[in-house]
Amino acid sequence: MKKYYIVDSTCNDMRIDRWIRFKFGKIPQGLIEKYLRSGKIKLNKKKIKSSQKISTKDNIDLFNIEFKESIVQKKIKFKPSKEVIKSNEDQIIDNNENFIVLNKSSGISVQGGTKSKKNLVDIFSKSEIFQGTKPFSVHRLDKDTSGVFIIAKNRESAQLLTSLFRLRKVHKTYLAICHGELVKDSGEWNDDLIRYDGEKKIIEKAKTLYKVLDKNSEASLVELKPITGRKHQLRKQLYALGQPIFGDIKYKLSNSTRGLNKNLMLHSYQIKFIINNVKHTYTALLPDYFRNLLKTKRLSFSGLK
Repeated sequence: MKKYYIVDSTCNDMRIDRWIRFKFGKIPQGLIEKYLRSGKIKLNKKKIKSSQKISTKDNIDLFNIEFKESIVQKKIKFKPSKEVIKSNEDQIIDNNENFIVLNKSSGISVQGGTKSKKNLVDIFSKSEIFQGTKPFSVHRLDKDTSGVFIIAKNRESAQLLTSLFRLRKVHKTYLAICHGELVKDSGEWNDDLIRYDGEKKIIEKAKTLYKVLDKNSEASLVELKPITGRKHQLRKQLYALGQPIFGDIKYKLSNSTRGLNKNLMLHSYQIKFIINNVKHTYTALLPDYFRNLLKTKRLSFSGLK
């Protein structure tokens, strides 16, 4: 059985193995390599390698391939209501021909997973703002972290922005309210953070510049500028100091559960980058719950200098 596909513009310049996963779900890389070697997947009637990039209007043939549910774990798309779409559109800080910038709410994922859940990609895919195209995620922001987030409108902009993030040419500033009083008012954290890929232990270098904006014996308001982009980097580093972020249910001390805030007090406050010699600076207002905790903990914030 032969299946035939024509590459559309949203997949232009995408690797063939990534196109397969984009089209069919979470396919193991080894299986994709096997199909390519055997000629069961061909591009313009030719055998290719997994690194081959595809172009708009290319022809892709699949021969006698059945992607079984035991192999493919398809992401279940979230179907947003008109109210959900509108409420997220109201969070937009900037909307131009190449990308949107929004003040992401806490509690919403960037992308969907194998379980159905609310996420920005599925929401904006139904928005009129992305009519004729699709939303492209270009960086990460934890589900429970609020603040500045960028979504590209086309593949070219997505590739450019992704490269800027990867090359550390996007300068990010976060604000966090953490337990206790930080000893030093400013400095640099260099840590070896541990994560696991299955049973494999991976150690990653993590670097963050920090500055205490206000503090007392109960809490500290900290400006954080991550140089590296490790998963949960800021949360792990403050936890390692024994001063976790308020509302963090994953990285918390046993005695910090009492009166735990519902929301994670970590906010992506500002992003800066340059495209074609034009400087872009975007700032996201603090959520009400963040301001309320500042007031409760007697911490002041009047903006960054």
